[in-house]
Amino acid sequence: MRIDKDSYGTMAKVCFFTLLVAGAVLWFVPLKSVSIPIAAFLLCFCCFVVYFHRVPERNAVGNDKVISSVADGKVVILKKAFEKEYLKKECIQVSIYMNFFDVHANFWPMTGEVTYYKYHPGKYLLAFKEKSSEENEHSSTALKSKYGEIFFKQIAGTFARRIVCYSKKGAMETAGKQCGIIKFGSRIDMFLPLDADIKVKIGDKTRACETVIAELK
Repeated sequence: MRIDKDSYGTMAKVCFFTLLVAGAVLWFVPLKSVSIPIAAFLLCFCCFVVYFHRVPERNAVGNDKVISSVADGKVVILKKAFEKEYLKKECIQVSIYMNFFDVHANFWPMTGEVTYYKYHPGKYLLAFKEKSSEENEHSSTALKSKYGEIFFKQIAGTFARRIVCYSKKGAMETAGKQCGIIKFGSRIDMFLPLDADIKVKIGDKTRACETVIAELK
């Protein structure tokens, strides 16, 4: 396991101010039975912030035909939907919600060429709400292989304030490699061809790189 390279600044700021508050509590609150537990809690919070930005090592199962999960989380939406931004056609939408304790690093779901990328500023609604897909801050990416083209969105949640995405149009990417990170609560929407063989159902827990979402035909 390693720590996300684009998160050092975020971690440094959070830990600096948290430790500053902990120091102030220890200095100004004379009652040790109060100040020590508060300082200990703040120290644990610093450790959690570092742990939150972890990038685990995974055994990738995706390839140019097998679509793996972009993120750890829970399948909250599985339905037919019209993807109007890029594919502009009916697709199978699979949405994965990441709670505060899930790994928030994201990984390429398929081996292929990046055919589209766009960043969208927006709101910070609760990520499990359906309208967050359109109204929240999000990044959109399309990947294409000889078996077909897929589209996915990294969507910020209520507490997320930054999406990191490594997508570059024309780049060739490999399933299982890190494609970005969403910080503090978020969602992934995946749009797959209608004839794709879907391997998950609503309520399923997913592990990035290791859970097969679908197989293209």
